[in-house]
Amino acid sequence: MANRVVITGIGVIHALGEDVDAFFNALVAGKSGVGRVTHFDPANYTSQVASECVNFKPENYIDPKEARRNDRFVQFAMAASKNAVKMAKLDMTRENGDRVGVIIGSGVGGMQTVEDQVVNWHLNGPRRVSPFTIPMLINNMASGVVAIELKARGPNYGVVSACASGAHAIGNAYKMLCDGEVDVMVTGGAEAAITGISFASFCSMKAMATDFNNAPEKASRPFDAKRCGFVMGEGAGVLVIETLEHAQKRGAEILAELIGYGASCDGYHITQPDPEGRGLVLCMTKALAGVNLDTVGYINAHGTSTSYNDKFETIAFKKVFGEERVRKINISSTKSMTGHLLGAAAGIEAAATVWALRKGIIPPTINLENPDPDCDLNYTPNKAVERQVEVAISDNLGFGGQNACLVFKRWIE
Repeated sequence: MANRVVITGIGVIHALGEDVDAFFNALVAGKSGVGRVTHFDPANYTSQVASECVNFKPENYIDPKEARRNDRFVQFAMAASKNAVKMAKLDMTRENGDRVGVIIGSGVGGMQTVEDQVVNWHLNGPRRVSPFTIPMLINNMASGVVAIELKARGPNYGVVSACASGAHAIGNAYKMLCDGEVDVMVTGGAEAAITGISFASFCSMKAMATDFNNAPEKASRPFDAKRCGFVMGEGAGVLVIETLEHAQKRGAEILAELIGYGASCDGYHITQPDPEGRGLVLCMTKALAGVNLDTVGYINAHGTSTSYNDKFETIAFKKVFGEERVRKINISSTKSMTGHLLGAAAGIEAAATVWALRKGIIPPTINLENPDPDCDLNYTPNKAVERQVEVAISDNLGFGGQNACLVFKRWIE
């Protein structure tokens, strides 16, 4: 029989807060974390807004010398992991490090490092390129550095599946716990892609919000008829998950239970979701196998504020739950407030979903002022709703047609 898996710690690094309570309270209040880009001069870009961690100070979490040797996405991963481990009261001096693993996803890894060192190479020649360039930019270094800090010697790798990276990381960690390979996993996603080349690339694709540069808080508007593209965010969301037996043995507080995971591919297009939602339907159906669909009361949607995603995701929800049942479910896109954290999206959205279960409050989709007729479900517009939910899901989609879905259950002693 597979092990049951529970969540005992959550760490969040985001513009809206650096602990899960502050972060969730901001979501419930409908507060936007989006502003004008400050990491670089956005004047020549068609999109000029993002959700930046402007107050983040890596030295609060990492030795300053070590911080300089790591890209910003690794700094985020370290900070969120430390917060999650602290919440879980996980004492690694008492744990068997061989049975503690780390899997943290990132969509693009050390993008700022790539930019900086390419410029350095062009201006100053190959001898001036930093010897830390490769370790700073590779995606797996978030998992590696966290494991070194924790002395965790169990399974360790990075996951790269674009905007589904964090969900696939959590899902893979979940399966290892179910199979009894490990006792504890530190898992989630981290991203720091608010850079000039990232923006230039997404702007060239016409994927980013362009109509609200003078009103940044209005730019991310999932399911709204006037949505005009996604808003990039940065940060990290990391969970400590462990077998129920291990958590109970050490007397840990259980935040929620992780009861399902599904993964699939559209097999359709490198950037556009399947217009019939087939891949997402398959993914969600796998994740929900054995779950009574009538117990699902909340969906934290991928909800990117792009034309195709929001429409096709709506289609998939209807197919999975049925036209009548799905209308009884509260759905929201917290990306309306957080922006889209790419590979870290699933990490912070898992945090929001678990806290929604614990607090009995569904965070809203803000900026939903002109509902798209093609997006006609209950997207919890503009105001949080008090609702006690038994089961909630969070889904994420990535370029390449990659889908992931996580299923959480409210913990009752």
